Amino acid sequence: MIVDCHCHAGIGDGLTGPWDTEAHLGRYLARAARAGIERTVVFPAFHSDYALANRAVARIVARSRGRLYGFAFVHPVRDAGRVHPMVREAVEEHDFRGIKVHRHDGRITREICEAARRFRLPVLYDVMGEVETAELLAGEYPDVAFIIPHLGSFADEWRAQVAMIGLLIRHRNVHTDTSAVRRFDLLAEAVRRRPRQVLFGSDGPWLHPGLELAKIELLGLRPADERRVLSTNVLRLIEPVQRTRTVSRKVFAGFDFPGPKYSSRSVVRPDALPV
Repeated sequence: MIVDCHCHAGIGDGLTGPWDTEAHLGRYLARAARAGIERTVVFPAFHSDYALANRAVARIVARSRGRLYGFAFVHPVRDAGRVHPMVREAVEEHDFRGIKVHRHDGRITREICEAARRFRLPVLYDVMGEVETAELLAGEYPDVAFIIPHLGSFADEWRAQVAMIGLLIRHRNVHTDTSAVRRFDLLAEAVRRRPRQVLFGSDGPWLHPGLELAKIELLGLRPADERRVLSTNVLRLIEPVQRTRTVSRKVFAGFDFPGPKYSSRSVVRPDALPV
């Protein structure tokens, strides 16, 4: 199984670029199917009201026949004071599996981390190169898993990505994903040092999932480590043993999701996966 841990979905309302305008999944899903990617974590595009955006993504997830997992996007500033009820709704009503935060909106807060701790969710936090924040997060919340995407920098900041490798070595609750990482040797070093803390991601639908997946194949990993990067690592974070879930099997209106119907019970139990 291959799981893409990083993809956007739904409609934004900013209209300043693709990132806050639209993230239609039709083309992404066709490409992912051809690449053999069976499951994908999705969260909203940038939006002025993440409560509304999360509900829209929840409808997409519910109609995907278990093909998609949802993460709740929260704004550190605008959503201050309502993060807990937003996350509770996402988990209890929509079966979401994590929280998404972006430095573009604001720096992550204790309120967000406490909600992650309360609901035992991973946090995917795009630090936009401010990887030093992960040092503080790891120490203050050792029981929360943090995913810092793009090896710490979508902008390809070499210093940030080198520092990110050090953070992976020091903190077992810090993870990264492979999406949009162009410095191949740094990605190879990160996986060599910490194969259990690197997750495959594409940053779809705007980046081609097949192209992003090819980077993993080119790493030449041992089969066990390749399985970790492609599925085991993320499944350990979003499918903890203590949660038993069923997933809606409705068909997404307007797009026929490829592949068989899925449910959380059809995946290998996380405690049975190799470590």
